[in-house]
Amino acid sequence: QVQLVESGGGLVQAGGSLRLSCAASGRTFSSYVMGYFRQAPGKEREFVAIIGRSNSSTYYSDSVKGRFTISRDNAKNTVYLQMNSLKPEDTAVYYCAATNTPAIVITTREYKYWGQGTQVTVSS
Repeated sequence: QVQLVESGGGLVQAGGSLRLSCAASGRTFSSYVMGYFRQAPGKEREFVAIIGRSNSSTYYSDSVKGRFTISRDNAKNTVYLQMNSLKPEDTAVYYCAATNTPAIVITTREYKYWGQGTQVTVSS
């Protein structure tokens, strides 16, 4: 079992940057594929980024590609989401999630473990 604790959200002006962190408990963090999702008010939770068990495989939604970077430090049991050139439409609650599925999966039902979420607000 994995417990995920997120941090790093906040209020930022458009064009600014934030880095989210997601710390995982347990000794098997490196065996999980990790993803970030977000949910804006009144909208469904959507895929943002995913990283494989090592740092070699990453995949992004079209809306964040080129602006966001996902990475992980397995020695620290932590995954990061660096968000640059933020836009007001990036405003949402951001969730990290873990899956045992050893593939690039972007649907919420594939993820068994979820963090509590962290609010990101981008002002125009």
